[in-house]
Amino acid sequence: MFADWPGVETASAGLAPDADEPLTPEHLDWADLIFVMEPVHRRRLQTRFRRHLKTARVICLNIPDDYTFMQPELVALLKARVGVHLK
Repeated sequence: MFADWPGVETASAGLAPDADEPLTPEHLDWADLIFVMEPVHRRRLQTRFRRHLKTARVICLNIPDDYTFMQPELVALLKARVGVHLK
């Protein structure tokens, strides 16, 4: 969704065991900013990957993770909450 933003490189990965793209230490070592939807995601991320979070900033968007992929309401929330961090 943010891949076309000027000066932004994006990757998407998930913490769930059945994620299409499971999160790896390499993702975290590469990232400057990491966005999570809910506080529980931040806790899971910190528990599983603490040593790989040395330089990346983790931002919790406080968006309930109960939307479907690219649901218009979710897209609007993401643009509003992520966009301010990408300027």
